[in-house]
Amino acid sequence: MRVPSRSPGQRPGSSVTPAAPTRRRAFASPTRPAAPDLEAYRAAVADLLVEVGALAGESCTSARQMLIDDRLREPAIAAVLDATPQGPVGARETLLLEMARYQPNARSSAADLTALVRIYLLSRVDVMWWRDAPTFLTDAQVDASPELVDLEWLRRRDLLRFRYTEQPRTLLGRGTRAVRRRLLPAATPRTAGLRFRRARREVVALLNDIARQFAASTPPGTPPLWVTSLVRSAEHQHRLRRLGYAAMVPSGHCLGWAVDVEMEWFDRFGVRDTLAELLLARQRAGEVNVVDEGQAWHVCLAPAARRRLRRAYEAEMGV
Repeated sequence: MRVPSRSPGQRPGSSVTPAAPTRRRAFASPTRPAAPDLEAYRAAVADLLVEVGALAGESCTSARQMLIDDRLREPAIAAVLDATPQGPVGARETLLLEMARYQPNARSSAADLTALVRIYLLSRVDVMWWRDAPTFLTDAQVDASPELVDLEWLRRRDLLRFRYTEQPRTLLGRGTRAVRRRLLPAATPRTAGLRFRRARREVVALLNDIARQFAASTPPGTPPLWVTSLVRSAEHQHRLRRLGYAAMVPSGHCLGWAVDVEMEWFDRFGVRDTLAELLLARQRAGEVNVVDEGQAWHVCLAPAARRRLRRAYEAEMGV
């Protein structure tokens, strides 16, 4: 199924140059459209999810498609989708294709069709925010990008307040990981680990800030914030899709602005709800977009917070 392009064509307009300089300045600064209401968007998506859940049966395929066709035209939803590169038509076609291809499996964060629709639609906020950001297309681009910093270099200097584990690259490493999980099954979150231990400086500052707030809000002995995924290449995103993960395209991960934070593991320490409220409070403040993906929550930095967090990183790292 072909997704329509959203590349804007030339718009009709006057070819006459105004005579006065003041006129040129006035015409060069058109009124910007109001930003979409994200609170209304999330509320409309929540209402849609209730209806999708009621049409979960295999015999309801046509009814689900009609529902999607109808609800995606609602002003609150259409305003966000129209501000993404695909636009509302492309988003609709992509979502219907994702739903048609959906097969539940243990790897996917989408436990059912309702979860799939939630993850797709809420993650469109990331794509809207960063629509002009370049995508990391290949693994080599992630490894070589000067926009990213090496987390291991920072960790060894005790400059990270959060934890992560790397994805084993060798047979020996995978074997060691399997043995450790059998001996200590609950010692760490059950995650494949980071494919790339690199991140944007602003994202490091955000995670450090959340980790400090989380540590201050939880009892002594609570493990630090745990990050399960950071930047990904589009190449790796498609690799995950082939393995059955609900890896959406396009994705904030492939732009370097999204992360996944472990949630389920913190249930055993009684602090999952604390972490959830910290993340949602930042979303209400307009600093991040949050998507509940079950075991982990997807968190994307908002452009409005970029400058502050870049300054915070530079101050904290002494650069």
